[in-house]
Amino acid sequence: MTRRTHRSAAPHSAPPPTPLQKLALHADLLPHWTDAWNQPRTVSDDALRRVLDGLGLPCSTPGQCEAARAWLAADDAAHALPPLVTAERGQPVAVPWPHTLPQRAYRLTLEDGAIVTGTAVRAEGNPAGTMLLPPVDVCGYHRLELGDARTVLAVAPARCYGVADALRHAGHAGRTAAGAGARPWGLAVQLYSLRRGAACGMGDLTALAQCCTSAAALHADAVAINPLHAGFAALPQRYSPYAPSSRLFLNPLYADPAAVFGQQALDAAIAALGLGERLAALEALTQIDWVTLAPLRYAVLHWLWQRRETLLPRAALDDCAALRARGGTALHAHACYEAIQAQRLATAGNGMNHAAAPDWRCWPVTLRSPADAAVAAFARDHADEVAYHAFLQWLAADGMARAQRAARDAGMAVGVVCDLAVGADPGGSQAWTRQQEILAGFHAGAPPDLYNPLGQDWGVAVFSPRGLRRQGYAAFLEMLRANLAHCGGLRIDHVLGLARMWLVPAGASASDGAYLRYPLEDLLRLVALESWRHRAIIIGENLGTVPPELNATLAARGVLGIDVLWFQREAVEAAAATVDPAIEAGPAPFQPPAQWPPEAIATTSTHDLPTVAGWWSGRDLEWRARLKLLAPGETLAQAQAARARERGALWQALNDAGLCHGPEPGPAHAPLDAVLAWLGTARTALRVVPLEDLLGEAEQPNLPGTTSVHPNWQRRLDPDVRALADAPALRARVQAIRQAIRSGRHGTLHPPPRG
Repeated sequence: MTRRTHRSAAPHSAPPPTPLQKLALHADLLPHWTDAWNQPRTVSDDALRRVLDGLGLPCSTPGQCEAARAWLAADDAAHALPPLVTAERGQPVAVPWPHTLPQRAYRLTLEDGAIVTGTAVRAEGNPAGTMLLPPVDVCGYHRLELGDARTVLAVAPARCYGVADALRHAGHAGRTAAGAGARPWGLAVQLYSLRRGAACGMGDLTALAQCCTSAAALHADAVAINPLHAGFAALPQRYSPYAPSSRLFLNPLYADPAAVFGQQALDAAIAALGLGERLAALEALTQIDWVTLAPLRYAVLHWLWQRRETLLPRAALDDCAALRARGGTALHAHACYEAIQAQRLATAGNGMNHAAAPDWRCWPVTLRSPADAAVAAFARDHADEVAYHAFLQWLAADGMARAQRAARDAGMAVGVVCDLAVGADPGGSQAWTRQQEILAGFHAGAPPDLYNPLGQDWGVAVFSPRGLRRQGYAAFLEMLRANLAHCGGLRIDHVLGLARMWLVPAGASASDGAYLRYPLEDLLRLVALESWRHRAIIIGENLGTVPPELNATLAARGVLGIDVLWFQREAVEAAAATVDPAIEAGPAPFQPPAQWPPEAIATTSTHDLPTVAGWWSGRDLEWRARLKLLAPGETLAQAQAARARERGALWQALNDAGLCHGPEPGPAHAPLDAVLAWLGTARTALRVVPLEDLLGEAEQPNLPGTTSVHPNWQRRLDPDVRALADAPALRARVQAIRQAIRSGRHGTLHPPPRG
């Protein structure tokens, strides 16, 4: 899911809308938008009809459009007072109200039980009808009674919990990895890639805890990780972290059972199952064999589960039971889903359609909702299997909590920064349990842009904005709280989706989608409120075709954007008419990090982009040429020549910064230390360095646009994570970053140490 930054121009003027476009606008679709080339675009009538039909709005004729629009208006009026209304602390509260009464008595019960009463006054000049209440100075979820109507009033702080807040709180506790007054840095890791000297076959949550300890020894204040969302236990081939079954729960494959059962019990399980040699062989691989590894790890977990009563102390069993009780219907439904799917796949060989077995939309109609009686009967008849999957969630949650405790105990101000994927598999657990809030029949994606001329279809389902409002944002809050439970920060993948999402109807081309608006203000207020409640910073991945003013809105709310080295360039104005058009323009100069937008984190790269060494050598271009992913008509030689010019531009920028001098090094010798030192001068709240760049790796974790032809989400790194702080070259690069941070703060910069 590569998304580069293209900041769209303001919306262009358009002719009066047609009946079809009027219906689209009422349904929050955007008939007009501005593309990555800053050109006005109009969604075709055929594409609009396809999306509107998918939303259940007949639109074949002007009469149908008007009737559908009238139905939407009536439905909006019937739900004028939603189950939840948001407001900002200290600002007047606007409550939707369809009636014409000039005022109305209200009663507000705050979370602490305090009662506030008063009179709400109808706002003037608002045809939709709004009642205004005086400002509320207490953040939280309060009960509002307005006449006979009732709702929840969510009062949020003006901005999210920030890096400065985390540093201040850590300083109060007497433990700050970077030191008082520091401009912190963090490490980005693909958790599965880590090694810790055990035959695990993949990096696990114990490796994460050890990574946090090692990173803190290098004075890092954060460790950002890939999504750890629940996958499909019965389908190990579906291992992409960005296409999970559910964003509410965790992937049990990351759990380390030894952390709870003890190493002796784990060794006994491996020996009893005869898996020692196979796990050791899988650990030795340079790439994870998910399809082979996952069943072995689950076999070990199941063996331990069957003996839990004798292997675990009573306190651990009680803690597991408590988590299951706290998880309530959501956890029970997810466990049922996993058990049902496993059973159906197990019996698929007996004449059942194996392709349909995993997808709840193809299950018997009596199983297509977790509220169905047949699901309750299944849970009774298969109580042990359901309890097993709930137990797996307890193990994973315990591992997450241990990792964050290790980070904070080691002195990190932020600690673990989790990653919230943009959507979930439409046939997965979350879509099954939240059908009223998930858009059926659509995938999230992106329109055509500079790097993806055909657009992108990410194959994941996302929330329905109307469904969210109707249900009081329950599914959104549930997801936020689940992902903030055991971390010090959260990266929201494709944060643009809080404002608008490119919807691709199932079976349609990605270019035949349309933008659907989302209630950005409400969602950002809820993010800010939960951010403070969990004391977690919020990072929004704002790369892509960015709506006008969105970056400013995110910054005002304290959501940190992402400044990526490869995309931070100086603006180059059009050449004068005297310039020979036959002369090819050079690359845009790289912008010094000290001039990057400060309301962000600064990073060299992301999981979807080349590492510094890979970019410098053109390794990503070799992959794209091999897999026929270059631009239409472009040859590898042309791409390499363009990259050579780009290298020259970066080398010039490093020379201008006083970090390098002399001839430009060849493709095999990336100036990695200088690049990392340059990144350290960014004035952003946080600098985040991928572990691959600290190690000088040439391969990137994921190559967008590929599946099995590139080892996405499979690469392992060689070093033992426990010894990262002892590696001389890595320590030298970290020292270059920290020296640049200190120098940048005092206005000077010196060449980094060589290592």
